[in-house]
Amino acid sequence: MKRILITGGAGFIGSHLCERLLKEGNEVICLDNYFTGSKENIIHLLDHPYFEIIRHDITAPIMIEVDEIFNLACPASPVHYQYNPIKTVKTSVMGAINMLGLAKRINAKVMQASTSEVYGDPEIHPQPEKYWGNVNPIGPRSCYDEGKRCAETLFMDYHHQNNVEIKIIRIFNTYGPKMDLNDGRVVSNFIVQALLGKDLTIYGDGQQTRSFQYVDDLIEGMLRMMNTPKEFIGPVNLGNQNEFTMLELAKYIIELTGSTSGLIFKPLPKDDPKMRQPNTALAKSMLNGWDCAVHLREGLEKTIEYFDSTLRKKAARKKVARV
Repeated sequence: MKRILITGGAGFIGSHLCERLLKEGNEVICLDNYFTGSKENIIHLLDHPYFEIIRHDITAPIMIEVDEIFNLACPASPVHYQYNPIKTVKTSVMGAINMLGLAKRINAKVMQASTSEVYGDPEIHPQPEKYWGNVNPIGPRSCYDEGKRCAETLFMDYHHQNNVEIKIIRIFNTYGPKMDLNDGRVVSNFIVQALLGKDLTIYGDGQQTRSFQYVDDLIEGMLRMMNTPKEFIGPVNLGNQNEFTMLELAKYIIELTGSTSGLIFKPLPKDDPKMRQPNTALAKSMLNGWDCAVHLREGLEKTIEYFDSTLRKKAARKKVARV
């Protein structure tokens, strides 16, 4: 049994990671300040004898004894990270410093959950790990993009200077149950709008592309990466190589939900990437043939079922409150 700390453990990805690590027989400490995470994501784990929650913001140091650290804490959707861009940068940079300092003191292995946003609006397609990216350092998205890029720098420097054992992954668009209703990312936006019978909002002409991986595939990749030999530190892309335009995704979700929703078009936000597709050759090579196993249809059906149930519960609570 390993004692494992997950920062951002009450978030969308973090809560799935908590579940998986507990199932594998580990002791899990979930650390979250609940800015974007939710207790509802982990409330079913509270009675587990090897699960613990700490309410804490990683911009402040914490003293704890663990074997491994998964550093996931940071708002990840534009709606959330642009709400307080200074706080976003602090979470990425100071959070990385605090987790690396902790790992150094207690000799723990630490993984940085970086992002495909480090590639910015890419000029190389698909994006390999050796690509340095095309990021606007002073744009509305830079608080997240540059914060994550700086965190990668810090991880590498702590590794080279202090011999801290690190792993770096770059997460591409991920979806699944436990996403927030107001997450602000395209999959959740489209599903909620379709289920409510609202027109789906397309930004730009809808020809920009993304590659969507189901959360279970990401978790599998993360665990395989954490268990690679000490010499292999990454960064490694974790994402789905199948690419879809926003128009294709919107029409697919309308079909799966049986919605009568139409489409409305709005201007493309500044610095919004036109293409996003991972080159996953390194992951397949180094992570025992890892690849996305969940087809988009299967993953969307599970996610739609989750959102439908969540919306029904929300409506029922409102009805009771009115009574």
